[in-house]
Amino acid sequence: MNRAVEEQQIQSESLKEAISDRYLQYALSTIMHRALPDARDGLKPVHRRILFAMRELKLSPTSAFRKSAKISGDVMGNFHPHGNQAIYDALVRLAQDFNMRYPLVDGQGNFGNIDGDGAAAERYTEARLTVAAESLLDGLDENAVEFQSNYDGTLEEPVVLPAKIPNLLANGASGIAVGMATNIPPHNIGELCDACLHLLKSPDARDATLVKHVPGPDFPTGGVIVEPEDKILDAYQTGRGSLRLRARWTRQELTRGSWQIVITEIPYQVQKSRLIERIAELIQSKKIQMLADIRDESAEDIRIVLEPRTRNVNPDMLMETLFRQSDLETRFSLNMNVLIDGRTPRVCSLKDVLTAFLDHRRDVLLRRSKHRLAQIDRRAEIIEGFITTFLNLDRVIAIIRFEDSPKKMLMDEFTLSEIQADAILNMRLRSLRKLEELELKREFDSLTRERLELSDLLEDPKVQTRRLAEEIREVRQQFAATGGGHRRTGFAQLQTIETISMESMIESEPITVICSQAGWIRTVKGHVPLDQEFRYRDGDAGKFVFHARTTDRLIMCAENGRFYTLTAASLASGRGLGEPVRLIVDLPNECGIVNLLVHEPGRKLLVASSSGYAFLVDEGETLTVQKKGKQIMNLHVPDLVRVCTVAKGDHVASVSHRSKFLIFPLEELPTHARGKGVRAQKTDVGELADMQVFAIADGLQWRDAGGRQRTVKELQPWLGRRGRVGTRPPRGFPKDGKLH
Repeated sequence: MNRAVEEQQIQSESLKEAISDRYLQYALSTIMHRALPDARDGLKPVHRRILFAMRELKLSPTSAFRKSAKISGDVMGNFHPHGNQAIYDALVRLAQDFNMRYPLVDGQGNFGNIDGDGAAAERYTEARLTVAAESLLDGLDENAVEFQSNYDGTLEEPVVLPAKIPNLLANGASGIAVGMATNIPPHNIGELCDACLHLLKSPDARDATLVKHVPGPDFPTGGVIVEPEDKILDAYQTGRGSLRLRARWTRQELTRGSWQIVITEIPYQVQKSRLIERIAELIQSKKIQMLADIRDESAEDIRIVLEPRTRNVNPDMLMETLFRQSDLETRFSLNMNVLIDGRTPRVCSLKDVLTAFLDHRRDVLLRRSKHRLAQIDRRAEIIEGFITTFLNLDRVIAIIRFEDSPKKMLMDEFTLSEIQADAILNMRLRSLRKLEELELKREFDSLTRERLELSDLLEDPKVQTRRLAEEIREVRQQFAATGGGHRRTGFAQLQTIETISMESMIESEPITVICSQAGWIRTVKGHVPLDQEFRYRDGDAGKFVFHARTTDRLIMCAENGRFYTLTAASLASGRGLGEPVRLIVDLPNECGIVNLLVHEPGRKLLVASSSGYAFLVDEGETLTVQKKGKQIMNLHVPDLVRVCTVAKGDHVASVSHRSKFLIFPLEELPTHARGKGVRAQKTDVGELADMQVFAIADGLQWRDAGGRQRTVKELQPWLGRRGRVGTRPPRGFPKDGKLH
C-alpha cells in the first residue's frame, strides 16, 4: 500500500525543464543574495548581516572590541549559514582602509595589508563598528525599514539598512553573478552630499551637472585619474566605462645633480609587493634600459624609490615607460549594475543611483516620522490620564484604596482608556507632587507642537525635502570634519610625452639576430655575413639569421597562433650560445616557432594554418607587451600555424602536401586583427605545406633540388580562386613543397 502511494507521488518532468527551472532559481539567488549590492544601502546580504549582528552585540564605536570569531559565529548561527570563513573574509574587507574608502569595521590586530598579506585567523583579531557603520544602522529602532524572518524563522533581520550615508558610491562594490557583474569605485562623501543636495533642489538635473559635483571616483589609495572629462561623463551617464588610474610620483633631488623618483600612492587594488616584483623583473630582463634599481622604503605610508641609470634620463619618459609595462597604471572598469528596490538588477547612471538613495531616505524619513507620531500619541494619552489624576487626586486615591476593582472604576468614572488606567495604577507616590503636574503640562505642550510638525512633514513633500537636505548637510559636516574627508585621488591630463617610445632612449647600433631550431636566441654586434657558420648547442642547428638594430622590435609567430614581441636590445649578446626564448616569453615547450622577423610599421602579414585557412593582419596589431603574447589566429586542435610571411605582392602561391599548387589574387584574403580566416586552399587530405605572397609580374621563384634559383612567369595554368584544391605544380618544383 505504501509503495503504491509513493508511486502516485512521483511526478515525471523533462530533464531540460528541470535543469532550466533549477538553474534559473540559482541564478536569481546569486544575483539577489550574493553578488549585486542594493542601491539603497550599497550592501550585499552578508555585509548587512555582519553590521546588524555587531549592532546586536552592542559593538558601537565607543565600546570595547570583541573577538572576530564571536562576531562571525553569531552571524553564521543567526543570519548567514554559509560558513564562517566567507563571513570572516567579508568582515576583514570591511575593516581594510586600503579597500574601503570609509571602513565600516574598526579592526584591532592583523587585518592584512596593501602588500597582499592576508589577515590573521579570526581567533586573533577583534572588531567593532565605525562611525560610518553606525550611520548606516541609525533608525533601526524606529521602524525605519522592513524586517524579515531569518533563515530558520527564529529571529528578525532588516531587509535593508536605513543608510544615512550614500554608501553604494561612497565605498563602492564589486561582484560577479550569473550573466552579469558589478564594479563600482569608491567616491568622496562630501562630493556625493553636494550632488544629493543639488538633486533635491533640482530633481530634473542632468548627469552632466551632477558630475560637476562628483568629478570622479575617490580611491582610498589615492592615485591620479588621467581619463578625459568627456569619457568620465559618458561612463556616469551610461553606467559603464573605464577609468585610467596612475600612481602619484615626484622627482626628488639628491646631491651632485643626481635625482630619484619617489612613488607615494599606487593604483587601487594593486598589491605593492607584486608591483615591485614586476618592476624588478623588467630591470633584470633589460626591458627598461633607463631604470637601474627599485627600493621599497614604505613604513606607515607608501614610499617606493626608483633610481635612474644616469642623471640624463628624462623622468617623464621613464615614468611613461613604467606606466605602460607595469601596474603603476591600471584601468578600473566601471559597471554600475545594482539592485533597484532590492529586486530588479539594472545598470544605472550616476543620477539613477543618487535618486534611489534619496527615495530610500525619504521612505525612511516617513516611516520614522510615523513611528514617532505613534509614540507621541501614546505618550500624550498617558499624560492626559495623569492630568486627570491631578485634577481629581482625592477621588483617585480613594478609588485605589477602597475599591476591589480600581482599574474598572477609574475607567468608568473618569472615562479613561485601559492604557491610561494602567499608567495611573503604576504611578509612584512621589510623582503626585505639585511640581510633577507642571512638568506634565510642559511635556504635553511640547508633544503637541512636535506632533503638529510631524503632521506637516507627512503631508507636505516640500517639508520632507527640507528635512532630507538638513540630514545630508549633517552627514557632510560630520565626514568632512574627519581626517579622511578630503579628496585623495587627483586628476591630470595625459602629456604629449606619452607618444615617445622607449626605443628612442636606446642607442641605435647594428646587430645580427641568431635563433636556433630549439629556440635559443642571441645577438652579435654588427651586420656579419648571414651565410657564415655560427655555433649552436649539440644537436641543434640554425633557423633564423638576419640583420637588425638595437632599437628594433622583433615579431615572433608561434604554431599556437600567438604572436610575441621581443626587444632587440634586451636579447642576450656576446660570444655565448644565447638564452632560451621560452625564458623571455611564455612559449609552450611543445610549440614551435613559425617565423621571426623585424617589425616594420605599415606592413601586413599573411598567416595560414595547416588546414588551409588564411587571412591578412596589420603588423602593428601583432605587437604586445604581454609576456604571454597575443592570440592572432584562432585554431582548432590539431590545427597549427604553418605560414607567417610578409604580404608583399599581389598574388598568393599555395602548396599542399598532396602536391597541389594554387595561385590566387591577394585581394581575396580579408584583413583581420584576430580570427580563423577563410579557406585559402582546400586540403581534404594532408595539410598545407607552404604559402608565399609575390608580384605576378615578376614571376614566382623557388630553389630546386639542386639549390638553383628558378623563376616561372607563365603561371596561367595554376591561377584560380581561393578555396580550390589546385593542380600539379610546375616541373622541377621541390618535393617538400617549400617556396622559401
